[in-house]
Amino acid sequence: MKPGSGTLVIDISGEKAEAYEGTYQCTAHNEHGTAVSNNIVIRQSRSPLWSKERNEAITVQMGVSLVLQCRPPAGLPPPVIFWMDNNFQKLPLDKRVSQALNGDLYFSNVLREDTRSDYICYARFPHTQTIQQKQPISVTVLNNNPEGERRPGFMLPLGPTSTKMVLRGETLELECIAEGLPTPDISWQKDGGELPSSRASFHNFEKTLKISDVNEADAGNYRCTATNNLGTAHHIIKVTVKAAPFWVSAPRNLILAPNETGILTCRVSGEPKPKISWFVNGVPIENVPEDHSRKVEDDTVILSNVQSGSSAVYQCNASNEFGYLMANAFVNVLAEPPRVLTPPDRVYQVITNNPALLHCSSFGSPIPTITWFKDSQTSIKNGDPYVIHENGTLEIHVAQPLNSGKYTCIATNNLGIKENHVFLEVKEPTRILKQPEYRVVQRGMSAVFECKVKHDPSLIPTMTWLKDSGELPDDERFEVDTDSLTIKNVTDEDRGTYTCIMNTTLDQDSASAMLTVVEATPTPAIAYEKPDPPSDLELTDQTERTVQLTWIPGDEHNSPTQKFLVQYEDLLHQPGVWINLTEAPGTSTTAQLNLSPYVYYSFRVLALNHVGYSHPSQPSHQYRTNPAAPDENPSDVQGVGTEAGNLVISWTPLTGFQSNGPGLEYRVQWKRKDIKDDWSLQNVANVSQFVVTGTPTFVPYEIKVQALNDYGSGPEPEVVIGYSGEDLPLSAPDSVQIMVHNSTLAEVHWEPVSLPSVRGKLQGYKVYYRRDRGLHETEEETDQQEQVLTFSGNRSEGRLPGLQPYSLYSLFITVLNNKGEGPPSPSKTFETPEGVPGPPSFLNVLNPGLDSLTLEWGPPIKNNGRLTGYTLKYQPVNTTNELGPAKVMTFLANETTITLGNLNSSMLYKFYLSAKTIKGSGPTITEEAFTAMDTKAGKAVPSRQVDIATQGWFIGLMCAIALLILVLLIVCFIKRNKGGKYPVKEKEDAHQDPEIQPMKEDDGTFGEYSDTEDHKPLKGSRTPSNGTVRRDESDDSLVDYGEGGDGQFNEDGSFIGQYSGKKEKDTHEGNESSEAPSPVNAMNSFV
Repeated sequence: MKPGSGTLVIDISGEKAEAYEGTYQCTAHNEHGTAVSNNIVIRQSRSPLWSKERNEAITVQMGVSLVLQCRPPAGLPPPVIFWMDNNFQKLPLDKRVSQALNGDLYFSNVLREDTRSDYICYARFPHTQTIQQKQPISVTVLNNNPEGERRPGFMLPLGPTSTKMVLRGETLELECIAEGLPTPDISWQKDGGELPSSRASFHNFEKTLKISDVNEADAGNYRCTATNNLGTAHHIIKVTVKAAPFWVSAPRNLILAPNETGILTCRVSGEPKPKISWFVNGVPIENVPEDHSRKVEDDTVILSNVQSGSSAVYQCNASNEFGYLMANAFVNVLAEPPRVLTPPDRVYQVITNNPALLHCSSFGSPIPTITWFKDSQTSIKNGDPYVIHENGTLEIHVAQPLNSGKYTCIATNNLGIKENHVFLEVKEPTRILKQPEYRVVQRGMSAVFECKVKHDPSLIPTMTWLKDSGELPDDERFEVDTDSLTIKNVTDEDRGTYTCIMNTTLDQDSASAMLTVVEATPTPAIAYEKPDPPSDLELTDQTERTVQLTWIPGDEHNSPTQKFLVQYEDLLHQPGVWINLTEAPGTSTTAQLNLSPYVYYSFRVLALNHVGYSHPSQPSHQYRTNPAAPDENPSDVQGVGTEAGNLVISWTPLTGFQSNGPGLEYRVQWKRKDIKDDWSLQNVANVSQFVVTGTPTFVPYEIKVQALNDYGSGPEPEVVIGYSGEDLPLSAPDSVQIMVHNSTLAEVHWEPVSLPSVRGKLQGYKVYYRRDRGLHETEEETDQQEQVLTFSGNRSEGRLPGLQPYSLYSLFITVLNNKGEGPPSPSKTFETPEGVPGPPSFLNVLNPGLDSLTLEWGPPIKNNGRLTGYTLKYQPVNTTNELGPAKVMTFLANETTITLGNLNSSMLYKFYLSAKTIKGSGPTITEEAFTAMDTKAGKAVPSRQVDIATQGWFIGLMCAIALLILVLLIVCFIKRNKGGKYPVKEKEDAHQDPEIQPMKEDDGTFGEYSDTEDHKPLKGSRTPSNGTVRRDESDDSLVDYGEGGDGQFNEDGSFIGQYSGKKEKDTHEGNESSEAPSPVNAMNSFV
């Protein structure tokens, strides 16, 4: 044993290895208990000799089946078997001749070429690196009485059924070898399920099925089918999956304090169910001294009220016939006072508004309880802004300066108490108060960027300047101060983005600005033109794939040449078309050109400056490259079936330029994916697709398309996956169930169809449903249109919204692929529950009386259930459109009319009517009506007309008229004052106008209007019962503009005073005026 470790080293150089064969187990022991390892089995590898035997020569008729047995000696580990001839060449295997898993060689039918005398079976033993051979077997095939064609039959395994057991997690290998003429094809399927595509693979020409990492779901019946043109044969292999024990939950170590209770669990699974055994310190638990604090319940050990000194290592052993598991769990009974592991007096620093974490890591048995105090006084509880985590850490979500201070964490258990102090410092954030600003500086001048920063005084800041995200140039022209950057004698290279970064130990802030450098003084304008075309093109250093082109540049015309563009013309494939080939720097006069084979090249060059491209140069002389094999294959290779039984392989053909030589063709190759089979191939020319016929329905194919010409083939093409054509699905969804959620929503579930029956790419499921009729016996039947919902993907449920309540629906489902829909599922019916009804069909008001109205209504068009009645609500509406108190009445379902009494005469009423079912009331319809006018009382039916004086358009019109009159008034006075002033009184006495009436002195109105006329309302206005005009109908009446003693004009036509809303009139001023009535006074007469 190695010193200081538990490693055991066995030196077998001195004696035979057989002496050390056996089972080993390691035991580790100390004062707290004993732990044991898993069993380790050591076996010596063996390669026994082949038993001597004499093989008889075999003579058979052509066409019969044959088995050549190998029967190698049993080795450890088992040998690898292969068949070879005397020249050590492996015998060719195919679907007719194959080697079984046991090493035997099977012939489904023999041919004349199978005659040979050197069928030799070899066994290679990997650990001993030895190979042994069986005596050669001689086989002679006669043709004098050949066997005829026959249906397939199974050579291995025999009989209609067989069994196979496999362990969980291992690889399942199933084998079927059939005889027959012609040679049968083998296929596999699982009854009642599908093969796991990600874990299943086929070998030995599909005669062997392997499923890796087996689980319980892989158990079942596997059917292998042998088929030729005379019939089929089936064999069923019944697979059972067993399992060695495996962990569900292994026992874990426990640390318990005295008088505490702990539980060890050993959860395992396996098939058959494992037996669980418990050990204590390596001794079976039933053989250790009895402990009343310990209770064993199958896979659980309960330790109650443990005491000091009862620490031990418990082992759990779970075993069945296929293996076992072993796990150790240390139960440490420990009485330990608390210890705080976080260093004392630790200082935590955070920036304001960031989270703060104060740690209090502890250890003890029992597990200590953690409490926190701030400033040794305030107890901290869970809640905003504090959170105490299970590990004792105190978190402050958003730290503020007031959270700074001393924090104490106390760890407590029943053996003691321990405290620890930490400190929190909440710092002010670093902020740039004055950011650098964009600068435009003339060349040779200085540029200054300012960057003033505010930071926490206790933190040491560091200012860093960057140019274009890199360091500043190492140049003495750049001067960095505490809060600024100065760039002296600015040059063009200094333009860019400058960033100031202020860093502290806790945070940082940054800001950027751009510097633009301009000319110091304007320069005279220079004429710029396109360059002249290059000349004297010459081709040198010519090879198969390259050539060097040289030229002489033309005049640049005051603008430096930025680059040269080289173009070529393919005179063989695309004459007259110039294509860009390469570019060269503006300072270069040569270019190395890469060429393609089988092209007749002609080159030309264009020059580019900031004005534009020059005219092309004269073309070079023609240069022809030799043909070669293609350099590339067709692109966009696809394989898509257009109908059942075919596969259309398409591609984008190569151009003549890409062909590299004459005789361009395409080698199309294809084979079934996941099946070890040879590639099928076909050469085609002058086409871009090829159709493969006779394919199975919707199976994957590997596809390759390679270009070739008279000079060879292109590179090895990439493999593309395509699918053969689809066909209509065969099956309909099963187990259709409908769950009705409410009156308008149902959910439909179904069992998805098996993927093989889809016969294509599953697109989804279509649900067809229609309303057959309503469940109400009085509802009229209507022809309902069928509705369709499509649910994409491999779904098994869907929702049907927008259903009509209280109705009978029918439904069926189909599966959908790219080809179309499969057969429908059996029709299912379901009923929707009642819902709220639709609105009543009409509401009419009949026979209005002084105090009564008669209402008549019709039932809803859609009852949506059994109608239980109606609800009527009505309320009066006064002249200001305000609603009065509402009254509610209910009626039975058969009532459709009501006469309402005790109503107010000449009153407008508003009615609301709704129907209801047991689910509630439906939408409401409304109607309005007046009761009759009470002519005896002299009341009039209230008018529903709107007061015109309150309408916006009317007020705007009046304002426009007033403004127009004011302008005309000003123009009038200006014209009258031309030529000097004159006494108004004399002018008016001399020219009396009989139509002008004097103003009344008592009220300031024109004498031709009476008081009664003034009180008549305008047409369309509301008149109160007292006959007065209400001022509150409009705050902007024409009376306010037309009256007021302050609104006067002096003799030169200027306007004195302002508009006012006064109702009084200064009669003295009105009588003194001898002017003709102004437009403003005329407005008074209108009002």
